[in-house]
Amino acid sequence: MSIHQSLISPTANPELRRALSERLQRRAALAGGLGELEPLAIRLGLIQDSLTPRFRDPTLALFVADHGLAVDGLPLMWGRTTKAHADLLLHNRLPCSVLARTQGLQLSVVDCGIADEMPPNPRLQSRKIAHGTRNSRLGPAMSLEHAHAAVRVGMEIADKFSGNVLICAGLGQGAFESSALVMSRLCDLPVKDFIVSGPDMRQDQLDPLLSLLLACQARHREVVDPMDVLAAFGGFETAVMVGAMLVAASKRHLIIVDGLPACAALKAASMIAAPVTDYAVFCRSHTHHGLDQALAQFHAAALLELGLDSADGCGALLAWPMLRSAAALLTDLHDSADTLMPPPVPPAVRVSGPGRLSSRPGLLGLPGDTES
Repeated sequence: MSIHQSLISPTANPELRRALSERLQRRAALAGGLGELEPLAIRLGLIQDSLTPRFRDPTLALFVADHGLAVDGLPLMWGRTTKAHADLLLHNRLPCSVLARTQGLQLSVVDCGIADEMPPNPRLQSRKIAHGTRNSRLGPAMSLEHAHAAVRVGMEIADKFSGNVLICAGLGQGAFESSALVMSRLCDLPVKDFIVSGPDMRQDQLDPLLSLLLACQARHREVVDPMDVLAAFGGFETAVMVGAMLVAASKRHLIIVDGLPACAALKAASMIAAPVTDYAVFCRSHTHHGLDQALAQFHAAALLELGLDSADGCGALLAWPMLRSAAALLTDLHDSADTLMPPPVPPAVRVSGPGRLSSRPGLLGLPGDTES
């Protein structure tokens, strides 16, 4: 499946939106409104093109790779190499591994370009494009051929997933900085906006990092096409996620985006096929202000704001019960107040009052557009 064969339909459907809203209004008339769950439920119905959206075999896919930028002195991710972090994920020694099992989600670690060889593991997909990217300060992070190959790998991966929910997160030494460069160029915003972690970030940490990333941008100042941007600055994990998102959207699957690398992948994918963002909802596993800026580019907010500071993926896993609950409002509740009537009263018994609940539609207004 090539990039140009990825046919993605927009989710806009006024008739279905109206029907979904009316169904939720009937439920609200019985028990009151459920706030932000209602527009989320409508969003899920539009994604699946159904009045009764259902999930099956949800998968948390952690796309992992090393980056050539790391040789310029970037700090180790949580003090560990990328390989060491992937090993902890695969052996249930990190919170997201435990949360995935608790929530009943499959966990898949995709080796897109870890510098070291990984030992076999049932939950590891070895799809290494190369042993890490090159240093984008000195030249393209990857060749254009490698970028296209990585996108094709992502398409193949998403095409083989059995479920209809794909949680995307990217990890690796230099992944955050690489994705900041991609977002900066594709959004035409200063890279500083994506790397300032917050008001307490020390200047002696910001200055050398900003100097490095500005040097990368200067090296590739003419690059604007999304595939060229991926090749110049991106990581293999980001390019693989681009392909996975394109195929997931083409199959009307829900895409849960967690973290800056996943946001960078979605931005690149949306410049290849704009409707892909219709299928995305956003989560966050850390409080870095660069992610605030990334979410703003999609006019979106994270489903939950819990102040996490952990590996990408935890935010999505903790938001998963909310998504299931939103879908259940449409799928698992009875469709009419009539179904809540008591059993018929025998004719010999006199009944005072109306004898049934009203099925008059609720008074809630149509939810606002939640499309990103």
